[in-house]
Amino acid sequence: MNMSPSRAWLRPVILVLIIAAWLGVGAMGGQTFGKLSEVQENEASAFLPESAESTQAAQLQQQFSPSTSVPGIFVVDGISGEEDLATVSQFVDDVVNTSIEGDTEGRTIGDVLLPPASEQMPQVIPSEDGEAALVGFSVDAAVVEETVGEESLGLLTADTIRNVWTEQDTELDGHLTGGLGVLADLTEAFAGIDGILLVVALAVVLVILLIVYRSPVLPFLVLATSMIALTGAILAVYAMANADIITLNGQSQGIMFILVVGATTDYALLLVARYREELLRVPSPYQAMARAWRRSLEPIAASAITVILGLLVLLLSDLKSNAALGPAGALGITAAFIAALTLLPALLLIGGKHARGVFWPSMPRYNEEQSDTDADPSEGKGFWPKVARGVSAHPRRTWILAAAGLVVLSAFLPTFKNSGLGEQEVFTTETDSVLGTEVLEAHFDAGASSPVRIFVPEQDGEAALAATQEVDGIAEASFLTPSVAQGAPAGAVPNEEPLVVDGMVEVVAVTEVASSSNEASDIVAEVRDNVQEVNEEALVGGKAAEQLDTRLTTQRDTLIIIPTILAVILIVLVFLLRAIVAPVVIVLANILSYGAAIGLSAILFNTVFGFPGSDPAVPLLGFVFLVALGVDYSIFLMSRAREESLVHGTRAGTRRALAVTGGVITSAGIVLAATFAALGVIPLIFLAQIAVIVGVGVLIDTFVVRSLLVPGLVTELGRKSWWPWQRGIED
Repeated sequence: MNMSPSRAWLRPVILVLIIAAWLGVGAMGGQTFGKLSEVQENEASAFLPESAESTQAAQLQQQFSPSTSVPGIFVVDGISGEEDLATVSQFVDDVVNTSIEGDTEGRTIGDVLLPPASEQMPQVIPSEDGEAALVGFSVDAAVVEETVGEESLGLLTADTIRNVWTEQDTELDGHLTGGLGVLADLTEAFAGIDGILLVVALAVVLVILLIVYRSPVLPFLVLATSMIALTGAILAVYAMANADIITLNGQSQGIMFILVVGATTDYALLLVARYREELLRVPSPYQAMARAWRRSLEPIAASAITVILGLLVLLLSDLKSNAALGPAGALGITAAFIAALTLLPALLLIGGKHARGVFWPSMPRYNEEQSDTDADPSEGKGFWPKVARGVSAHPRRTWILAAAGLVVLSAFLPTFKNSGLGEQEVFTTETDSVLGTEVLEAHFDAGASSPVRIFVPEQDGEAALAATQEVDGIAEASFLTPSVAQGAPAGAVPNEEPLVVDGMVEVVAVTEVASSSNEASDIVAEVRDNVQEVNEEALVGGKAAEQLDTRLTTQRDTLIIIPTILAVILIVLVFLLRAIVAPVVIVLANILSYGAAIGLSAILFNTVFGFPGSDPAVPLLGFVFLVALGVDYSIFLMSRAREESLVHGTRAGTRRALAVTGGVITSAGIVLAATFAALGVIPLIFLAQIAVIVGVGVLIDTFVVRSLLVPGLVTELGRKSWWPWQRGIED
């Protein structure tokens, strides 16, 4: 930014070019904004690795039953006689002849069923207790995946079935569940990501920025930077998902949105705070920005690199959903980093010599005395100077009390339930599919819609069948026969021999509980143990098996990803701080912070929110976000502490760094916690739990780890903190 007067005209030209380039990115990204839903994949089976047993079983199943369909089960409660059954039958007749709402090809529900209604009408099946009935609508999987405009044809099909029932003049309770119902409810839940999630996140950030800056202009420049950075990330993520490089789901998309908005705002807060400092010391806004930019580059770059590398470690995950979140999040952080260091400075300087006006009405004025002195910020009268003096005066007491508090919260970590959630448990609100599952479990063998499928060599078929029937929770089990494979009910053809494909037979087992429930996964685990004692090559698949494999894969991922992330962060910190002791202190402090966050979250989940459990991936992703993002605040503090320590010594340098960065880092922490809290508006337990864990974890990092624990330890260690490259630094 330092130019000779003859070339000063280049400054506004460069600024305009930077802004124009980003506006071009924003225009292209805005057009892509609504297309991300077109490249999403929210079916759990799509994320499992090829090595998963359920994946291998699904491939084998295609040889036994080549037709692919998504089961839709319409259950009706309150049946009291033949008249009610006739009402349900009339509903079926109406449904199959009703055109799918929004389908440009004019297809009816009957046209998209397998088999089509013209060949075989869906049957009304009463429950044994006579109090309920169900109808199976097996929809062609290709139809479910098809899109009409921006809508999923599967969602349109589900909505049409539900609307036809609503139009029935009856007091009976009817609900659509099964794969089709759950998928429709998930699609509707994720639809809020493009709208309400972003609106809530931006509104929360705007309120916080207005309070922090007390300016009607500056907050909107920061928000504009965040939004344009997000459009750049959307362009890159859409291109990768569209090219099948990553498998994007709604959860990854929502988290990526929050990461970009939160990270861009955090980087902006740090840069603007340093810029304001420099405006007091130099008369030229250009010179002030140049100095602020240079001094902010290292901590912001270190922060971004730490988060990017931490997210990319997720590529080691065998679950494609986690692996996709890695590059998607990394692209988002990259966009945030570049925008914060290019677009935001350009926006702040667009006023030229009047650029200070963006801070109006509290514009920082050049103070010639300030530029010539090096006043100690910890001698001020504010809150953070007082905290800094207190920590410096009693470092041992400070860090011991802070650590003790974190240890107490960490003691509740074992109470965190992460054994998994059934599909009917993933919503925070009562959805139609959940209500349908409850009716199904109350009156039918709930696992009939998605049975457990066991594949064994023909000679071991009888033994495998017997081993399956011995498992508690299996309602019935039988061989797949040629007629059943064609759609006939089990036992329709007496004494029919099992279907044999390449020397293998299939045992079909129905669980007493819904196949989407967590209990069904436990039943599958026991089935596997039993049948694999008969033959080690036996394969057990089905929806419940997919959920079990997801749990097992996540456990494997956790053992690999967590140590790798810690190693990556430690290496980045060593290079940034040119020390080993301080980075080790920071990493250990953040591990303790994570334990406290999970412990506190467990208390909230079990006693306040009453969640039935959590997805197995929640603690892992919580670790990735908390350690990678939480260490940012220690980076911001300790990079400034090293800068000050080189001049004033470790004790004074740490005290000065805490005093001068306290306000901006606290604001950044509150912004990040608030943006993650916005995930709670999406009615899914997974996102709500991520929001709580990251929110409370970031606040713990901000107010305890960065403010008390780390500065207390570094102050007590003194010069040893910078070992082994402590030359030039005094205590």
